[in-house]
Amino acid sequence: MTQEKIEKSKQDTLKHIDEVRNAIQAAIKELECRAKYHDQSKLEEPELSIFAEYGPRLKETTYGSDEYKNNLKEMNKALQHHYENNTHHPEYYENGVSGMDIFDVIEMLCDWVAACKRHDDGDVMRSLEINKNRFNLDNQLYQIFKNTFERNILE
Repeated sequence: MTQEKIEKSKQDTLKHIDEVRNAIQAAIKELECRAKYHDQSKLEEPELSIFAEYGPRLKETTYGSDEYKNNLKEMNKALQHHYENNTHHPEYYENGVSGMDIFDVIEMLCDWVAACKRHDDGDVMRSLEINKNRFNLDNQLYQIFKNTFERNILE
């Protein structure tokens, strides 16, 4: 192998590394934007007053319980508005999670972690089990989510 071939290969690899860095930086910018504007619709009506009333109730209930589900039914107007304005919720899309992109999914996972912290008995792994059924997650995607939570990256 000639030195010229080695140098060409090295330059090609460095160019590839730079392109990957640029793509990762673009992904970071997207996530930073989502972090900045996450759930802004909750700060306006019709969500603001309904979440103010039901937030404390939800904190004291177990995620997925009948009591929790009843509270959600009573919050329907706010939740409908919320889902219609926030792409990190599967309900935003006609085909649920299958309509989401990777950034919606990352924001959703971060949302699940934060939501568990709002509940007195929050448990992200138990929530994942519930959400597997609620959102019809396939086994591969479920396992990816579980792996992510087990590594405590989002804690």
